[in-house]
Amino acid sequence: MQIVSNLSTYTPMPCVATIGFFDGVHAGHRYLIEQVKHHAAQQGLCSALITFTVHPRKTIQSDFQPKLLTTQEEKLRLLQDTGVDICFMLDFTTDMAQLTAFEFMQCVLKEQCGVNTLLIGHDHRFGRNRSEGFAEYVAFGKQLGIEVLQTEAYFCDGKRISSSYIRNLLSEGNVEFAAIALCYHYFLSGQVVSGYQVGRKIGFPTANLQVDCADKLIPAQGVYAVHVALADGTIHPGMLNIGRRPTFENDTNQTIEVHLIDFDSDLYNQHLCVSFVKHLRSEMKFDSVEALIAQLQLDEVQAKEALL
Repeated sequence: MQIVSNLSTYTPMPCVATIGFFDGVHAGHRYLIEQVKHHAAQQGLCSALITFTVHPRKTIQSDFQPKLLTTQEEKLRLLQDTGVDICFMLDFTTDMAQLTAFEFMQCVLKEQCGVNTLLIGHDHRFGRNRSEGFAEYVAFGKQLGIEVLQTEAYFCDGKRISSSYIRNLLSEGNVEFAAIALCYHYFLSGQVVSGYQVGRKIGFPTANLQVDCADKLIPAQGVYAVHVALADGTIHPGMLNIGRRPTFENDTNQTIEVHLIDFDSDLYNQHLCVSFVKHLRSEMKFDSVEALIAQLQLDEVQAKEALL
């Protein structure tokens, strides 16, 4: 996949393209991208995606705090796997935000990207104030020599798959259906930092994870079965807790702590990637440390059943 981030140095070539932020590169995105590739193959043209380095809403609304499913680097890796030919990774500037839909189609899509055919998601809008819709895009396309086609929504088990829907699933702890909608297990990457060291004292040492990207969505509080990928490329089964440690009442800050099952090496300062496989239970406050240990032993059994 060719990544184009500077349109001023790019020589346009005719392509079939679609536009989107593609957060998560989920099943709905993949369905749309497959249609782009299909039309491109039929016409003997390159397939292309037009996306942005930051969420467009963040440029328009400076205080907007996105809950991202993927960072820019993660998104590019996932897009690479779709087999598309070109990815235009554009800066969504305030000047671009002021372009009307016609101006965007003329100046960016036609003149700079060489779009010959544009596929539009069933509910996608672009241009200043997002005031125009599909009928206007078709009319503008006829003036500019761009064929504009609309795609249908993608459904799974009767649910329309979208980034917002997946965010809701993760916020409820439903990582299993989120994995179906994403086509992969949702993951967080980060550095292991110093913690309270309580887990080691009770026989369940944990790595305290500091997530790389502050804008990434953190799933609902609770205990999860996870796969843990280490920097050396090895993958280990684990159980992870997101919460505020109510049994110990250390403070009210949310922590992300992962215990690697049957693993006995130092993880401090290592970089980990945890993939959420199954939600085991909600976070609980126990009457005693002994009760907590007993529950952790049950959690470990359930995690092994889910992972091994």
